[in-house]
Amino acid sequence: MKATPLAIPDVVLLEPKVFDDDRGYFFESFNAKEFAEVIGQNVIFVQDNQSQSLRAVLRGLHYQVVRPQGKLVRVIHGEVFDVAVDLRRNSATFGKWVGERLSAENKRELWIPEGFAHGFLVLSEYAEFHYKVTEYWYPAYERCIRFDDPEIAIKWPIVPYEYPIALAPMLSDKDKQGVYLKDAELFD
Repeated sequence: MKATPLAIPDVVLLEPKVFDDDRGYFFESFNAKEFAEVIGQNVIFVQDNQSQSLRAVLRGLHYQVVRPQGKLVRVIHGEVFDVAVDLRRNSATFGKWVGERLSAENKRELWIPEGFAHGFLVLSEYAEFHYKVTEYWYPAYERCIRFDDPEIAIKWPIVPYEYPIALAPMLSDKDKQGVYLKDAELFD
């Protein structure tokens, strides 16, 4: 597995070693020992989640206060633009974001530790998104920051070159109620 820390070094892009031949391919999507070595800590995942979303659906920016979640995310069909935003007040990268294209084709995964908001925009006709989390979902602790917060200024690929998305991203009612970073509950 190749591990590349991003501009926010705690967020790590993982690229598995893929074994291709004329029958297809094989790769390890998760290996606890190898993951602990590249991340530098033992991480226990308690739940796996999967979602399917149509093109132009934007989910996020989600996070959980009190019982924060670390996430290991990947795409098993289609392509997304995946984003992590640092919400740790005492971090040198507080309020900054990193984003990567994840797809079934490139098989990349992104490690997003606790203390970050997470979201993604579907770029393909549809995408199936899979993620492992380090804490259970607690609806009372879930929070959302606006995807278009000007203070964070995420450069979402709303109109990718491959196909124009002429519409605004599709959001859930809950995500439409997201708050600005200046009004959000944060991590110390």
